[in-house]
Amino acid sequence: MSDFDDLLAANRTFADHFDLAGFDGIAKAGVAMVTCMDSRIDPLNMIGLKPGDAKILRNPGGRVTDDVLVAVVLSVALLQVRRVIIVEHTRCAMASSTEDEVHQRVTDFAGRDSTWMSLGVIEDQERQIRADVHKVVSHPLVPDSIEVGGFVYDVDTGLLNQVV
Repeated sequence: MSDFDDLLAANRTFADHFDLAGFDGIAKAGVAMVTCMDSRIDPLNMIGLKPGDAKILRNPGGRVTDDVLVAVVLSVALLQVRRVIIVEHTRCAMASSTEDEVHQRVTDFAGRDSTWMSLGVIEDQERQIRADVHKVVSHPLVPDSIEVGGFVYDVDTGLLNQVV
């Protein structure tokens, strides 16, 4: 028995109906989304898309990190992305605690100090969204023709609210 048997069984069922074979990896709808790893977020469905339509970049808080910037540059240069949406969300753990509080929770869980790593807590979501949009639009490898927007997703209503 494996700790992953349930997941492998579900994968076999998924593979029985798999219809993306031979897909070239291009974002068919020309969209890339940067969003949080929160399991309440269903990135494709929330904007009416399906697998193959968009590039989805997820991390704690939905931040535009250096790695995300690399992915955005590759998406616009190679994968036909023309719109980038940055989506944070309500009731986000990364936006409802201080860096020190989150470090303490991680340290308590792990039994080891976590303060050597930056966790990227968000003090002001709207200000952070504006800053992250600016990181993308001001990047020298992202052309001015790329549309970039910043949003907050309400996990209780399913609605996106545009910030910028």
